[in-house]
Amino acid sequence: MPVTTRASIIRSSPGTYETVELQLDDPRTGEVQVKLAASGLCHSDDHLQTGDLQVFTYPFCGGHEGAGVVTKVGPDTPGFEEGDHVVFSFVPSCGRCPACRRGDFNLCDTGANLLVGSRPDDPTDFRMHLDGQDVGQMCGISTFSEYTTAAVASVVKIDKDIPLKSAALVGCGVPTGFGSAVKAAGVKPGDTVIVMGIGGIGINAVQGAVAAGATNVVAVDPTPFKREKAQEFGATHTYEDIAQATEFVQSITNGQGADSCIITVGVLKPEHPAQGLASIRKGGTVVATGLGSMADMAPISMFDLTLMQKRLQGAIIGAMSPHADIPRLLAMYQAGQLKLDELITKEYTLDQVTEAYEDMHAGKNIRGVIVF
Repeated sequence: MPVTTRASIIRSSPGTYETVELQLDDPRTGEVQVKLAASGLCHSDDHLQTGDLQVFTYPFCGGHEGAGVVTKVGPDTPGFEEGDHVVFSFVPSCGRCPACRRGDFNLCDTGANLLVGSRPDDPTDFRMHLDGQDVGQMCGISTFSEYTTAAVASVVKIDKDIPLKSAALVGCGVPTGFGSAVKAAGVKPGDTVIVMGIGGIGINAVQGAVAAGATNVVAVDPTPFKREKAQEFGATHTYEDIAQATEFVQSITNGQGADSCIITVGVLKPEHPAQGLASIRKGGTVVATGLGSMADMAPISMFDLTLMQKRLQGAIIGAMSPHADIPRLLAMYQAGQLKLDELITKEYTLDQVTEAYEDMHAGKNIRGVIVF
């Protein structure tokens, strides 16, 4: 039987989140229904409010970082049972498409419908409804809802002794930031790394750079609170802007620059990749992880890119493999090698989504979390 769930939706973009009651379909083959325990408030969902990110279905239910308990399992869906604890991956992994077969599970072809809000394999098939109208699910999961139905390709089973509130963060922010340093940038022991923007993603890029053995981890953010947090998570130096950080890394590298620069600003602007490229050494890497307007184009120096053999690298979920790396990150957390609890600045209710994003814009949060 379908269930009624309270959820936070947006009716247009730009727009504002509001709480409504939705009808949620039961899971079908290859799907599970989950009662949410917690959902992270990632900046990507706020991009819907500002209009930087456009989706293909309205109304649209937000949220793509969360954890909860399985309440129903679709027929002929092995590997899951009621009571399982799970984390959502905002990028599904089918294991069969060309991207998955070559090991790029974060680039799975079923991710093509993430902004449609439908089932991963069918852009006309929806599980949420409002007064008979289809409602899109953010990344096919929608964690801004008391209950959700999702494909198992987007669900990772975890140990039941891991607190779900903390586990929710490994659905997006933690692997995206951590992987941007460890995998996309390829940080090595002894490296000098710049992280531009210290929010829910950037703070984990700092953690990743530290875990990879970087000697100098330079955090850049205009907000004093965030620079202080960066130091708590292992940053060796902090600066208000990228120009100051670039001058510093050049001063300690005989003018060469950083080995890598990871751009995790809340709103990626066209000038940021150029600033990143100017901050790194010959043969260095810039990783663009932050999101900006879908219409923006970046002006960069082709001379510098080519003759200095620099690399400009994009990253989705930190170039990590969700079904393999989410359990690995949680194992690090259990071993005391990764901070999760300390990431949570403030807890909110489902009715406070807009307030939470106002706090984020005011620079008050590293990560806000909805607790159900």
